[in-house]
Amino acid sequence: MEIGLHHFVTLASLLFVIGLVGVLVRRNTLVIYMCLEMMLSAATLALVAFSRYNNTMDGAIFVFFIITVAAAEVAVGLALIVALFRRRETVMVDELKELKH
Repeated sequence: MEIGLHHFVTLASLLFVIGLVGVLVRRNTLVIYMCLEMMLSAATLALVAFSRYNNTMDGAIFVFFIITVAAAEVAVGLALIVALFRRRETVMVDELKELKH
């Protein structure tokens, strides 16, 4: 049995949908952030799969830039969540309705 493009696209779609459901359902900002990262990883997987299917290295090269931006995004996002927790002592979205306190 050979693993084809449709297997990768199905897996990427499944990961993206799980991440989307997590963003829409969950109320913890850290879990929402992790679900957003899962959605980014799913899109990256699909990009690599299409690049491999077309026998080009364009997608793989582009993935390096995505990973670099994702690493910076993680650093900034987690710093914001920690600062928010220190100021408000909660990370629950329901309790963070106002920007000013």
